[in-house]
Amino acid sequence: MQARPVSGEHLVKPSTPSVDAPWSGDGRASEGDWESEYARFFREQFTRVARIVTLILRDPVRAEDITQDAFLELYRHWPSVSGYDRPDAWVRRVAIRLAVRVRRREALWTAVRGLFQPSAEAVRPDPDVAAAVGSLPRAQRAVVVLHYYEGRPVAEIADLLGCAEPTARVHLHRARRRLAVLLREDDHAPR
Repeated sequence: MQARPVSGEHLVKPSTPSVDAPWSGDGRASEGDWESEYARFFREQFTRVARIVTLILRDPVRAEDITQDAFLELYRHWPSVSGYDRPDAWVRRVAIRLAVRVRRREALWTAVRGLFQPSAEAVRPDPDVAAAVGSLPRAQRAVVVLHYYEGRPVAEIADLLGCAEPTARVHLHRARRRLAVLLREDDHAPR
């Protein structure tokens, strides 16, 4: 038997939440009802989160993709996240992190693109050197391109790659050693 509402609560029409209102769910969905609770949360929050991501990326199509990825992640964790005080803050944080990661990758790609699309006045690198650089692991290749082709300092490279400066230096060191082997340079050869 179901309990009846007290003092006419059943007559009160729920108000429509404002666009900026946090999630108002009680986080107490039953075992079989969590999907409907998630669906309600999705309907209330998706547009809000997509707006934030659009402002970060300035690209509504990609922002929608990233927002969908964030909500997929939320779906995977919904049984536990729904009990949080602010599950809307959780999904926003995930979406913002994904958007920032995309922006970082764009910056890196812009920096590396010069190697693959040189300007008309750019001097073509030696084909052997270009092939050797192309065979390096991704992180080492990015560090070499940014340092030697773009002339960027290691601190800036670390920032672009989203890693610590010592990590960028290690990538550069390992890339130099690997290039020396690939290009058959001897440390004792006259310079």
